[in-house]
Amino acid sequence: MTPSFADEPPEQWLLRLYVAGQTPRSLQAVANIKKICLEELDSRYRLEVIDLYQQPQLAQGEQIVAVPTLIRKLPEPLRAIIGNMSNTQKVLVGLDLVLKT
Repeated sequence: MTPSFADEPPEQWLLRLYVAGQTPRSLQAVANIKKICLEELDSRYRLEVIDLYQQPQLAQGEQIVAVPTLIRKLPEPLRAIIGNMSNTQKVLVGLDLVLKT
C-alpha cells in the first residue's frame, strides 16, 4: 500500500509572541494571534507568549527591537511580524498561510 498525503502527520507550527507586560497593545496582540491560530491552524500549533519584562534576555537572542513581535520558528524559514496582529490578512501573508494578492 502506498502512503498518501493523508497518512502524513500535519505540519506543526511553533510561534513565539514577544510582548511587554500587560499593556492594552500586548493583550490585543495575544487575543488576535490566538484567534488567528484557532481559525487557521486548528490544533497544529504551539504558541509561546514571552513577556520581555519578565525575561528581557530573550529579546537579544531573537533580536527583538519592537513589541509585540511574532516569530514563526517552525515551519522554516523563520518569519517575523511586528504589531498587534489586528490586520489578519497581513498576519496570514506574513506566516505564509495565504498568498500575497
